[in-house]
Amino acid sequence: MLIPLHRGLILAILLFSPTRGIRPQISNTAMPAALTSVQIVGEMQRHNLARTEALKSLKSIRHYQVEYRGFSKVIEARMEVEYNYDAKLGKRFRIVTESGSRMLFDRVLKRALESEMEAQQEKEVSALTSANYKFHFEGIESLEGRPAYVLNVEPLVASKFMYKGKIWVDAADFALEKIEAEPAKSPSFWISRTRIKQIFAKTGDFWLPERNQSETKVRIGGTAVLTIDYGTYQIGSNAMH
Repeated sequence: MLIPLHRGLILAILLFSPTRGIRPQISNTAMPAALTSVQIVGEMQRHNLARTEALKSLKSIRHYQVEYRGFSKVIEARMEVEYNYDAKLGKRFRIVTESGSRMLFDRVLKRALESEMEAQQEKEVSALTSANYKFHFEGIESLEGRPAYVLNVEPLVASKFMYKGKIWVDAADFALEKIEAEPAKSPSFWISRTRIKQIFAKTGDFWLPERNQSETKVRIGGTAVLTIDYGTYQIGSNAMH
């Protein structure tokens, strides 16, 4: 039996890394300041707070697809979801279209939405902060022409909404740019391993999710891949300084 592949993608990170759009290219690739992991995380928290306070509303049409390969067969399901975020009201979802396997739709795609709503209630205890994670500085890399700090992350306490792996933090904006990780705690015995890769991109002053892919190996055989394209965002905000 298939189950939620990524528990809402450990979604405490999704919104408050305030975005999506064409990635700006930076011709100046000078090395950023040499900072410790404590300094990088501190700056990331400070910048994220400012972006969160500036973000008033957000809208997009998300595209979800899950494909399961196993027992010499391939099944898949898709759905489109209207996503609305309001700073006062929180997140709201409305399924616009659905197609494909009913089993995958009910057991994976719908549960992904349910998990995101559940994660919203747990955001303080699972947020990417020094109160919840250990960070280790691994170096500096260039992503899409922008220097980024690379950190290894490990939760202090394993949780279904937390993850372990690597993050890339934009050196100019101190925002999440990429995550490569796996859940800190498997949501089920039937899952042997899940790999998560998420990309963020910038629109205006904000960084938001662009694309996520979760690949899960099922113990009884087969592989399930969940892909989320977060669409084009409509952003309502206060000017940032």
